[in-house]
Parts: sequence; structure tokens; C-alpha cells
Amino acid sequence: MKHGDETTPPRATVRDVAAQTGLSIATVSRVLNGRSNVAPHTRDRVLSAMGNLGRQAPQRRGGRAERATGVYLRCPYVLTDYFGLIVSAVAEALEPHGLEVILNAGVAAQRDRVLAGLTGRRDVAGAVLILPPEPGAELVRLRDRGFPFVVVDPRTPPPRNIAAVSAAHFSGARLLTTHLVELGHRRIGIIGGPRDWMASDNRFAGYLSPLADAGVLPAPELTRFVAEPTTELGHRAAAELLDLPERPTALVAFNDKMAVGALRAAAERGLRVPEDLSVTGFDDIEIAEACHPMLTTVRQPLGEMGRMAVNLLLRMLSAHRLDALHVELATELVIRGSTAPARLSSTP
Repeated sequence: MKHGDETTPPRATVRDVAAQTGLSIATVSRVLNGRSNVAPHTRDRVLSAMGNLGRQAPQRRGGRAERATGVYLRCPYVLTDYFGLIVSAVAEALEPHGLEVILNAGVAAQRDRVLAGLTGRRDVAGAVLILPPEPGAELVRLRDRGFPFVVVDPRTPPPRNIAAVSAAHFSGARLLTTHLVELGHRRIGIIGGPRDWMASDNRFAGYLSPLADAGVLPAPELTRFVAEPTTELGHRAAAELLDLPERPTALVAFNDKMAVGALRAAAERGLRVPEDLSVTGFDDIEIAEACHPMLTTVRQPLGEMGRMAVNLLLRMLSAHRLDALHVELATELVIRGSTAPARLSSTP
């Protein structure tokens, strides 16, 4: 008999490995595909069974990064200097690793139901989701399908076992209000962001904390929340606060754009900043130094958030265990010309 006539025993199937290990077919498939959401001892059981099968073992497919070079980057918002900085950082961090960005951006993209289809895309290795509008249950379903992804700036508290990167919103806001309290401000107006954003809740709590330490109770009439953190809505909310019979001596805005709107509202009423009114922002984007006076604000590490998300995703694609799933990066108080000691009288 010629060597070419020799037959090789048929290769075992994923079902055979599942039966041998007592695991589900889906779990065995995740191991063969190099997915990261498999416990180490489970992975060892599957690999040990494959080793016993030798040449009959099912073909391992390797990680998704070996089969695909695209990273789905979802940022369903206008790519301003806030979101644009994160998106740019993600793209630049992926490029040295031979991974390309597949971008899904713009407000209209909020209506796209894209997460469910990601697992079936052969061109996508993983995803970075920036402030995703999808409910946590959809993120959990995506995780349970073994698809690697990282959330940046979560809109709601990230579900357990989902990798997420955010800034230290509470401590940043606390630093900011502490600065105002130390300047003698007690009647501080708060212009908060969307109520359904985790960042808005955390910053609001951070704003209130130093006031409570100073014995100042929350004043509902000094608080406004907006649906979108824009310059125009910041202007509108600030106008309402500055038209109160006893106006605030300082305003803290959810972000720098809303603070610029507050500066305009103050100018329209003949109020000098910071002599008559202190105004602060959050984020430290370019506009914070382009206005007059330049804004006292909180610097968010936007670029580092994008780079950290890529670092976590690369570890997931390499089937490395993540010791820290929820990463919170430090913020920094930046004091400029828009804050000053409070005047004794808060009337115009």
C-alpha cells in the first residue's frame, strides 16, 4: 500500500470535545476562537481534551484579531473637540497594531441597532463604545456572546464584568467646588448635564459635597439640568439663575461649552466675570482658553481615556486576563481667570 493511500482518522468535532469535557458547545467554541470571556480552568479543560485527541482535535481558529483587522468604534455624537479627541486617540493607538477603525459616528447613529450584529461580522475583531446609548442589558448580551469590547465614558453604571474607562467625575467636581468655597462662595448655581448620564450624577454629587462640608444645604432654586450639554442650553440655564431675586455668586457648569453660554448670559446682564460672578466649566477643551476670561475648569484626560481603552481591548484580543475591568482616570483642577473671591452682596 502506498503512503498516499493511508487514511487519517476523521477529525473530532466541537460537539465531541463538549461531550468529553462536560462543557457546552458554545463554551468550547469560545475557547477555540480565542475569546477572552472564559475562565482559566475552563480553558485548560478544553485545551487538555484537545491535546488528548492529537491530530483528531478540532482546528483552533485563533483570536479574532488573527482573523480580522477592524475595530468598530461607535461614537453616536457629533465629533466635537470632546468626542473628537477620544476618537483620534483610539485611532492613533490602534494603528501601530495593524488594526483599522470602522467608525460609526454622528447623532443619527444613535438610532442604529448595531451591537447585535457585531458578533457576525468577519471584518471586526472587537469594539470601542464611547458613551453608548444602549441599555446595560444589550451590553451584557454582547459580552455573553464572547465579543470583546470596551466602553469609554459609560452613560450608565457599567454592568459587572464589562471593561470600561472613565474619568474621576466626582473628585473633579469636588475639587472645583472646594475651590469656590475657599473663595468664600456659598450661593453657587449648578448647571448639570443630562439626568440619565452617569457623569452628570457623579459631578452633581461632587459639587454638593464641599457645600455640605461647609454647612450649606442644597438649594433647589439654584439647580438646573439640561437635556444636552450645549452652549445654548448653558446660556438659557444661566440666564434663569442670574435672574433670580437673589442671584448666585458663582456658577458651575457641566462642561466648558455650557460655561461659555453662562459667560454670555452674565455679559448680557452687565455682570463682570470674575468680579461680580465666578464661572467654572469641566473638561478643559480648547474653548476654555479661547474665551475671556479664560475658564477655571477640570481637565479630563480625554486622549488617555482613548488610549487606555485600546490597551484593554488589545489584552482582551490576546486572551489576557484583565485585573481591573473598571478603570477611572484622575482629573485635575485648572485655575484660570474666571473665578475670584465672592462679593458680600449677590445683587446686581
